[in-house]
Amino acid sequence: MSANFEINAQSRSDSGKGASRRLRRSGLVPGIVYGAHKDPTMISVPHNELVHSLANEGFYANLLNLKLGGKTEQVVLKDLQRHPAKPFLLHVDFQRIQADEKIRLHVPIHFINESASPGIKAGGQASHVMSDMEITCLPKDLPEFIEVDLTNLEMGTILHASEVKLPDGVDLITHEGNEDPIVLTIHTAHATEVEPREEEEEAGEGDEEPAE
Repeated sequence: MSANFEINAQSRSDSGKGASRRLRRSGLVPGIVYGAHKDPTMISVPHNELVHSLANEGFYANLLNLKLGGKTEQVVLKDLQRHPAKPFLLHVDFQRIQADEKIRLHVPIHFINESASPGIKAGGQASHVMSDMEITCLPKDLPEFIEVDLTNLEMGTILHASEVKLPDGVDLITHEGNEDPIVLTIHTAHATEVEPREEEEEAGEGDEEPAE
């Protein structure tokens, strides 16, 4: 997959909460770039440009061109911290990529052909338990999204992650205690929906600012 997005970044030397507040007040988001066997680099990115890019789902699972100091590096978005109560971005992490090293990323799920599902035609409802999947692959094999086709799914279907067809070169990441999570169920309208597993507390909860 080639990079379709550009990020204009500048390096920064000041760290700490005070420095981060000053950056945010000037319309910048503090961040860091790491990986590819290089030292981490502290950066800042224009807030409005980043918000604009994040409006495109492809930004979350794509190779990105990070422009910094007259050079361009390919990176992926690894972490994003938002203010819990205000429409502000607090911090962003990017990971450098190397063509011969696998990356690990959460990729959105696209559910398609729901109206063609026999279970839906029979009056059932689809519960999308997962909205993304954590996968690993080489950068060239990174999919922008994973498709889950409902065309042949019957009433009572419980679709697990291991049953989802992944693109060539892409492997599912599993976690101890939740090796084969449920992706989707098709059930009658009065059935109790399956709730997604809460594996960790929501990032950015509370008013604490990220550590530098």
